[in-house]
Amino acid sequence: MDNIRNILSRPALGRRGLLALGAGATLAGNGARAQRAVPPPPATRKGQAVVGISQEPTVFNPLMPGIEVDETVWMNVFSTLWYPEPDGTLVPDLAVEVPSTANGGISEDGLAWTVKLREGVVWHDGAPFTAEDVRYTLELINNAAFRTRTRQGHSLVREIVVKGPHEIAWRMEKAYAPYLALLSNTYIVPRHILEKAADPNTAPFNAAPVGTGPFRWSSRVPGDHIQLAANERYHGKGPYLERAILKYIPDQTALYAQFRTGQVDLIIGTGIPANFYAEAVKLPGRKVTTIPNASLEVLMPNLELPALSEKAVRQALYHAINKKGIIDIIYYGLHKPTESFAPRESWAYNPDLPAHSFDIGRANALLDEAGWARGGNGIRQKNGVPLEFAVSTTTGAALREQCQQLMMQDWQKIGVSMKINNMAAAVIWGEFYVRSKFQSLLVGTAFRTGIDPDPATRFASDAIPVRGGSGGNYMQWVNPEVDRLLIEGQTSFDQARRKAVYFRLQEIVREELPILPIFQYAPVEGTKDQLIGYRPNINARQNTWNMREWYWAT
Repeated sequence: MDNIRNILSRPALGRRGLLALGAGATLAGNGARAQRAVPPPPATRKGQAVVGISQEPTVFNPLMPGIEVDETVWMNVFSTLWYPEPDGTLVPDLAVEVPSTANGGISEDGLAWTVKLREGVVWHDGAPFTAEDVRYTLELINNAAFRTRTRQGHSLVREIVVKGPHEIAWRMEKAYAPYLALLSNTYIVPRHILEKAADPNTAPFNAAPVGTGPFRWSSRVPGDHIQLAANERYHGKGPYLERAILKYIPDQTALYAQFRTGQVDLIIGTGIPANFYAEAVKLPGRKVTTIPNASLEVLMPNLELPALSEKAVRQALYHAINKKGIIDIIYYGLHKPTESFAPRESWAYNPDLPAHSFDIGRANALLDEAGWARGGNGIRQKNGVPLEFAVSTTTGAALREQCQQLMMQDWQKIGVSMKINNMAAAVIWGEFYVRSKFQSLLVGTAFRTGIDPDPATRFASDAIPVRGGSGGNYMQWVNPEVDRLLIEGQTSFDQARRKAVYFRLQEIVREELPILPIFQYAPVEGTKDQLIGYRPNINARQNTWNMREWYWAT
């Protein structure tokens, strides 16, 4: 590690560095690169791509609870009925067409759905893909004994009918507008394998998945890499590579060093740390760009913790976060401040939310008014509860660690005792996260359903896993008005009406602060110049979404 750090000249910023730099950090541009004709794909598969990621994929059944990095595996081993392009267009994959009211696939009332499936698709083990696999997938998701990623939307499916090997129909309990988007992120699993398992939660399949996607599971070295091999019988375009290697390097500085020296061909996901951006754009033989991303960096409080359960406390903490310093100095101005859970690019984004102000005085006043009194040690308390909690994030995320240090020092000024409790990605984003064992987290995540702005899986009271729900409301937020609005937004196909609903939801979230939004990501990803086909996609959770199209220029 010392050798790697010697290669990289820019040190991490300390507290004094933060204060000395001020908000005037500047960025180098990408600069002009010579345009050249793009060669066609190779006639035969060849080569490999080494994809550098800073977190380790550990969940390989795509229906089970996982995090964004797990999708680097899911989206290549498995297929969905349709998938979103960068412009939001849904493209058929296992389906022949995307159902709509226009083509008769969805009834006018939104309740009856019919999907026609592609013929000739086979699983990686050679078994034919049929409508029975789709039915099995939907039924498994709704099986109460199965530990599913989410049942939001899927729980409305009723009366599934297989009308033939390549046609399936069902009825919805009620109209659910986001279901098209949700299905674009629902990977179909093989009935013929999983139905034989004594328990799908612990099936051998979960460690060696079999799909219909462009790449087959090959091997895994825990803590190091996953290798995928080309699926020679893939039903779509490509793949053009022989194999892909997902290389896990938890220290982001070390990951960038390997990109710089050519040991990894791409950096995706958390990407190139902002403090190396100005250098990275000048690297010869590399393409380095900021990319659109729907995820937000937020402080996620556990609202069951007495110190964080009160709105006034969360409002005070928010006022005492130096968001401008975090964005402009720690992240070199790359990311965009936000007050919303919706990405700026969404048709449902509310641009009129109150702007954040970094105001230590206001933060102290809010806590005084709420009855949080300072003790002899300077730490506030109320009804015997001290105003103290831990903030956790991934070890090795140097810039987040700097954010923690800055928050800790600013929150001391308002009588808050903050501790740091970081851990490895495979630990923190497991039970600690999905079972709400944290006190608060610095986390990057999205608050929508696929490409639909519906945030019910993150904010609905029935989406709290630790209370028996299925979803991602790990904050354990309960708000009856929010529950009502979420249902209204889900059951209307009128975009103007839905927009009004989501504008109001954003107002409530901004007021109540079940999450403290810091910025919307504009991550920096990089590839080697000679890699063709890489395309960032704001509607995909990982930019390996089209790895089947990648190939090397020769």
